[in-house]
Amino acid sequence: MSQPPHHDPLADPITEGAQARARGRPKDACPYPAASPARIAWLKGYDGVPTGRARDLPIADA
Repeated sequence: MSQPPHHDPLADPITEGAQARARGRPKDACPYPAASPARIAWLKGYDGVPTGRARDLPIADA
């Protein structure tokens, strides 16, 4: 039987989301309950849209 995804309850959900994406985890691996503030923050981190910042854009070829 597989274990649920591990997350540190003291970690910042935005950082957790960004790290999950960097490690190749799927977006639906978010460990937080639907519609919770922590889930919204985790998804923002995953998508590269931290609070107060514009979305990260790809680097254009020079």
